[in-house]
Amino acid sequence: MLIRKAPDIRTSDITPKAVYLRRREFIQAASGAAVAAAAALAPPAARWASAQTGQKLANVKKSPLSTTDQPNRFEDITSYNNFYEFGTDKESPAQNSKRFKARPWKVAVEGLVAKPAVYDIDEFLKPYTLEERVYRLRCVEAWSMIVPWIGVPLADVVKRLEPTSKAQYVEFTTLYDPGQMPGQRANVLPWPYLEGLRMDEAMHPLAILGVGLYGEVLPNQNGNPLRLVVPWKYGFKSVKSIVKIRFVEKQPRNTWQVMTPDEYGFYANVNPQVDHPRWSQAMERRIGEFFRRKTLMFNGYGEQVAHLYTGMDLRKNY
Repeated sequence: MLIRKAPDIRTSDITPKAVYLRRREFIQAASGAAVAAAAALAPPAARWASAQTGQKLANVKKSPLSTTDQPNRFEDITSYNNFYEFGTDKESPAQNSKRFKARPWKVAVEGLVAKPAVYDIDEFLKPYTLEERVYRLRCVEAWSMIVPWIGVPLADVVKRLEPTSKAQYVEFTTLYDPGQMPGQRANVLPWPYLEGLRMDEAMHPLAILGVGLYGEVLPNQNGNPLRLVVPWKYGFKSVKSIVKIRFVEKQPRNTWQVMTPDEYGFYANVNPQVDHPRWSQAMERRIGEFFRRKTLMFNGYGEQVAHLYTGMDLRKNY
């Protein structure tokens, strides 16, 4: 990867190379992001109701993996989003997802796995206990939030699906529905959105499938009804509105890697020592704060995840 130092730039100047000429400037952040809670014992209609109802989730297990950082506000995490399926401006997802229907919803499981099937989402998640996990969220655009997610450990789901010994990676696919997702009507990205994890990353206890935040069902703009949350990686890795999980032998190509491979790689680990070609990653601005702070290696989760990358050159494997 070509590493070039860049001067400090405004948040409004930061946008992927592939789209910055086709959109207006990013709005300024309002402030902060979220707190979470959830439940597996409530009836399906209550657990997975439309986010616009503000449906609460109950019987949520508190996770010891949560950060002690103060969570951001619900209002900010639900109004300052990257979700290009609903538009490229930060406010577009909240504005353009209001009529999005997350029911009925199916999740297809494919590839090198013992239990391939198309699952109704309620049946897919029924065996699991939901957990509250307050995680740091760090975006490649040099801003961050503290989000209280609700979800299930991805490792539990993977184990239940029984991938074969040949499965080395897990690929995730977002819904493709231009009728509901107006951002997909534009040729901004190759749709549908794809992401992937190495199997040991998917099995790490920090990785979850998110279904809620701040004690409520996921709002549409945050990935309703099912999204990935991988807190030691940049936010674009956490694919939203998942409809397919595929187990494969070879490393899958993720969307941004396909779109601009000189800027985005497969691993997407938060690394302040590796600049994006157009700006520095050494500092970040937490939404709701005026001053910038130093970016932490692996987003502050180095003690838990650094061993996954022992011996790897993280400048080349960005």
